[in-house]
Amino acid sequence: MSLIGPSRHQGSQKAGARRAENNRIYAHPLPLAFHAPDSASALSRLFSLFGVSSTRLDNPHCEGIFDPYTRSVWVVSEKDSTILWRRGFFGKGDLSRSEPSWLARQINARKAAGKYMTSEEIREKRRAERRQFKLDRAAAIARAAAEAEAAFAEGREAAPTGPTLPEAPPDDSDEDSDGEEEEPLENVEHLQLTLQEAWFLVWNLDCLTVLDSQTNQPMTLQQIWRAFQDVHSIPPPQSPTDPQALRFDNPFLIHYAAYHYYRALGWVVKGGIKFCVDFLLYKRGPVFHHAEFAVVVIPVYEDPADQESSPFNLPNSETFSWTWLSTVNRVNSQVQKTLILTYVTIPARSRISPELVSSPACLAHYSVRDVVLRRFIPARMRD
Repeated sequence: MSLIGPSRHQGSQKAGARRAENNRIYAHPLPLAFHAPDSASALSRLFSLFGVSSTRLDNPHCEGIFDPYTRSVWVVSEKDSTILWRRGFFGKGDLSRSEPSWLARQINARKAAGKYMTSEEIREKRRAERRQFKLDRAAAIARAAAEAEAAFAEGREAAPTGPTLPEAPPDDSDEDSDGEEEEPLENVEHLQLTLQEAWFLVWNLDCLTVLDSQTNQPMTLQQIWRAFQDVHSIPPPQSPTDPQALRFDNPFLIHYAAYHYYRALGWVVKGGIKFCVDFLLYKRGPVFHHAEFAVVVIPVYEDPADQESSPFNLPNSETFSWTWLSTVNRVNSQVQKTLILTYVTIPARSRISPELVSSPACLAHYSVRDVVLRRFIPARMRD
């Protein structure tokens, strides 16, 4: 009987159970969720007689606080944070890589060492073990080479050597401490939404209320629209008639046009600064698969005169070099991501009245085009 078969079978069972659990937890692609009623209920049967669906729409009505200094919206409610993350992977924990898991990591740290770990802790542990293994292997090779060289010089045969690893420290997690009760942990982490994510939730889904950080009062749609643009102006515009206040090349508008374009097509859009890009595109979300595409947003002025008078220094608005393009493409090719250049055309002020920027209706005048780049790797692309 083979000893490999059962372990592989058990591993596939665990992986299948984990996938099923993720499919259950992250079943809703957006915060707005549709719930089908019980078909056996009397109300459902009554609606079906008249051909009317009794499907219920669940709107979570989350709350966030606008923070102009970090150009983000903070969701401090743990319940709202969980909903926004699990239904569309919006935002990230300010003390975590992605999912707000700071509290879970702190709780696990108080438990028996190594028995309860989050996915982030497991990943960091494996990386540390791999780094240490490489260091030990390099040291062992250096010792073996030195021994072989010394033996050759002395005319004797070198004895085989191997790395000497330190012993693991004894596990004293079960020993009693001083008997004092530990203080309960307070969750100090919040979910941090980008301005693009927040506006998508406010304007398209109407499931997020944004509060003013000074008054703690709900902001109107017009106030949010203006505030998200004003944070990119230095100094902020003093009045709506300020030339900086009404511009089509505001960074918020350009990046939101690209964000909305991909979100509307069903992609999960996350920040891509780790890979020198603006966005990463996931088919379902970070829990299921790695991002397949990396997006660089490239603003294109319809009227070059607008670029000359612009107070904004937009990244990638000037002609980029082949060295830069090759560098970014190489970075993302090494992590199995396809690079996409997303060109966002900025409407000309001479063609459209600047007053239109005061309304979200101006977004209809932006156009988005994307170009896919792939780095040719002969060793991988033969088939």
